[in-house]
Amino acid sequence: MDISIHSSFLPHDDAEAALGFYRDALGFEVRLDVGYGDMRWITVGPPGQSNTSIVLAPPAADPGTTDEERRVVTEMMAKGTFAAVLLATPDLDSTFEKLQATGADVVQEPVDQPYGVRDCAFRDPAGNMVRIQERG
Repeated sequence: MDISIHSSFLPHDDAEAALGFYRDALGFEVRLDVGYGDMRWITVGPPGQSNTSIVLAPPAADPGTTDEERRVVTEMMAKGTFAAVLLATPDLDSTFEKLQATGADVVQEPVDQPYGVRDCAFRDPAGNMVRIQERG
């Protein structure tokens, strides 16, 4: 079986703030920007890796989602416990410094983890956890 990950979804509650983080701070390219009513889906990904994308989507846009479910999702996003993504870079310290200089919300500075990776963490504007580990 030949299966790969094409797209993953992360929620956003402010399209322009999401673009400021993923496009401007991380340097991802915008691949699609689709609006429907007052909602907006933005597909981004690292340059040179067109087969891997993140879709920044309105939270709980499914019409079957109840008001209570939307409330819970919104609360979890605000706490940074709803969604996460793990990225990798060959130079963690340089990447950390560049992101920190953009004013990104630092959760954890670069550290050697006891489970064998060196990583750091940020929150995107919607509260999603963005962990970056050093590729080695």
